[in-house]
Amino acid sequence: MAEIEREMMEYDVVIVGAGPAGLSAAIRLKQLDADLDVVVLEKGSEVGAHILSGAVLDPCGLDALIPDWKEKGAPLNTPVTEDNFFMLGEAGKVRIPNFPMPPLMNNHGNYIVSMGNVCRWMAEQAEELGVEIFPGMACSELVYGDKGEVKGVVAGVFGLEADGSLGPNSEPGMELHGKYVFLSEGVRGSLSKEVIERYDLQSGKEPQKYGVGMKEIWEIDPAKHKEGTVTHTMGWPLGSNAGGGSFIYHLENNQVYVGFVVHLNYKNPHLFPYMEFQRFKHHPIVADLLKGGKRVAYGARAITEGGWQSMPKLVASGVALLGCSAGMVNVPRIKGNHNAMLSGKAAAEAAYAAIQDGRSGDELHAYEEDVRKGPIGKDLKMVRNVKPMWSKWGLAASLTLGGFDMWTNNIFGLSLFGTIGHGKNDAQSTEPAASHKPIDYPKPDGVLSFDRLTNVSFSFTNHEESQPAHLRLADANKPIYDNLPMYDEPAQRYCPAGVYEVLEKDGEKQFVVNFQNCVHCKTCDIKDPAQNITWTTPQGGDGPNYPNM
Repeated sequence: MAEIEREMMEYDVVIVGAGPAGLSAAIRLKQLDADLDVVVLEKGSEVGAHILSGAVLDPCGLDALIPDWKEKGAPLNTPVTEDNFFMLGEAGKVRIPNFPMPPLMNNHGNYIVSMGNVCRWMAEQAEELGVEIFPGMACSELVYGDKGEVKGVVAGVFGLEADGSLGPNSEPGMELHGKYVFLSEGVRGSLSKEVIERYDLQSGKEPQKYGVGMKEIWEIDPAKHKEGTVTHTMGWPLGSNAGGGSFIYHLENNQVYVGFVVHLNYKNPHLFPYMEFQRFKHHPIVADLLKGGKRVAYGARAITEGGWQSMPKLVASGVALLGCSAGMVNVPRIKGNHNAMLSGKAAAEAAYAAIQDGRSGDELHAYEEDVRKGPIGKDLKMVRNVKPMWSKWGLAASLTLGGFDMWTNNIFGLSLFGTIGHGKNDAQSTEPAASHKPIDYPKPDGVLSFDRLTNVSFSFTNHEESQPAHLRLADANKPIYDNLPMYDEPAQRYCPAGVYEVLEKDGEKQFVVNFQNCVHCKTCDIKDPAQNITWTTPQGGDGPNYPNM
């Protein structure tokens, strides 16, 4: 497709992804210079359609970007009023008191939000400033200049034949060139992945670590609803099988967000993250809350968990990685949206200064320095050892030693542990199936727990079936001949949308990819032990259509 002639449009800055990072960058650029030409390209059918987050939002990013956000009607309607932490057993719970926790763990002053709705509001602010936003425009390729710099993207390719070729009804898309390109694709974005590999941006850093987060929105009995209540749990049902935990957030309109995160460095390939989530809802504290209610939406996405030591170099010639594309989630706080916004602002300021100096296509070192030495770096560095402690020594050590480490960082600005490495990536963490016992999961009851395909229908996902599958296998034989005998083909279980199946036809096993079900979580790209699956963008507008995740 590199030889196809396309129309070309020139901008000062091209931004890929209308999430909190990309929209913050667009807003800040136009605040600095109303005459800058800025475009935001979003693969979802509308802004917010592909946004899924917990979310309890620390408003510090918005405070820095749009100080009068309250007056402008930002949808931050539910301040946190109560913080609960529980360690769960199969039938009971133990409250973890708030007082020994470092100040950074306090949610006072934060808001329970739909990040989808926050991004829709941010898009309105950007458009009022003159930013061009094009939803339904997936960016499928990077465009490189003569000196090897990133100079643009290819967007808006539609109607390809199933084999990837152009057909009579195909649209080849267009090239959008910029003095700088910002990649704010979220976790494990396909273009960000290419840039990190091409420019070796992960060199000298720890491997990135991930979790898979699954979330349902429930409408519950008003008598049980406690607006502003935030609850986090650890322990059951995961136990020692995997790291992770849950969140339950009471927002407005008698709705609650019920979510579950499983760290993807688990060893047992029989583990079924989605079914762990469904089993969790049968714990008495959750079942009692949800009884009489109804689930109204479902979704899933990967989460970056590597933190400070896994964050790649953020810039290469002509390009910068923003937000979750670089991995800016504070794991113990379960928050990254504030850092995404701050990164967008920092990248915009660096690009503005460069353009004012007549530069283009070079490395925005000022952005890298701002992130490393500014509030984002401070936020991530303080908690850098919590995740590797959990992975290496278990939950109890993470709670005690991790809490101690956060306190010493908070008070003295130092850690007695230095910086602990992560070691293996999540794919390499998977061990042979023969080394582990299968896990017996209860069948979903259709009231509190649901099968994957039923739940996927509540993500409102859709893909044009005649297009090429956007989930690409490097070797079509590996799933059956390698992964199945060695790992019992874990794609059958780690995917939270039921995309992958092993079926038998005419006495032979077949690996089936139901790409139409994909909710764009990227878990397969991360966890496949053979690293045989690559997630790429389908045509624009396809995928989930989240209402207010």
